[in-house]
Amino acid sequence: MAHGAVLTLEAKAARVKLALFDVDGVLTDGTVLMHADGSESKRFDIKDGAALVWAQRVGLRVGLVSARPSPVTDQRAAELRIRLLVQSQGPKIRAYQQILKKERLADAEVAYMGDDLLDLPVLLRAGLSAAPADAVHDVRTRVDYVTAAAGGRGAVRELVELLLRAQGRWEPFVAEWTSGTGQ
Repeated sequence: MAHGAVLTLEAKAARVKLALFDVDGVLTDGTVLMHADGSESKRFDIKDGAALVWAQRVGLRVGLVSARPSPVTDQRAAELRIRLLVQSQGPKIRAYQQILKKERLADAEVAYMGDDLLDLPVLLRAGLSAAPADAVHDVRTRVDYVTAAAGGRGAVRELVELLLRAQGRWEPFVAEWTSGTGQ
């Protein structure tokens, strides 16, 4: 990556106030297990979850946007104390526009991570667009940042750390842990 591109990415990351994430394929590996009783389960990465909690703790707002309503997603959002959760079967761009209006934010103040074609309308609008390493080709080639990690395997953690580093929030947070005061 050229030196200028790194600075551009850092500049974009520095102005982000809200980080939005797709769920299936980003917070999870995209697998949905359907059980005989009609329930379902998904696998979430603990490091991704910790990063979302920490991001909120240091003042970065986070939210989840899914085109597939799921009680499992409701439960995970509640566990992580994520209040901004939109699950609808409509286009994600509509949900994104409503979030911007409600939160009084401009595109430049939002980062979005998605992995598939239905994420493209939001990815093309967000101030910083990102995708996990295993996102579809047409997404990976159109975003600002592709993580080294796959969806559901640390991609969210990677983006959160990038945002917090660019905003000068990561090192003070790590210092709390090295001093023994982190929680």
